[in-house]
Amino acid sequence: MPKIKTHKTAAKRFKVTGSGKITRRKSHNNHMFFHKSGSQKRRLELEPVISKGETKRIKRLLVM
Repeated sequence: MPKIKTHKTAAKRFKVTGSGKITRRKSHNNHMFFHKSGSQKRRLELEPVISKGETKRIKRLLVM
């Protein structure tokens, strides 16, 4: 039986925490920061945890 490959684009976009939760990066976080307020920039630093429904689908892509 062949090895199961990791979906590489998913591996670049999601990160697994030590407890097994999956985090992602927020959008609007690449450039034009001088237009954004300080509070908005601080909120963009946070990496939200993926919802429970999406977790199963993403774990399948990451071959965990």
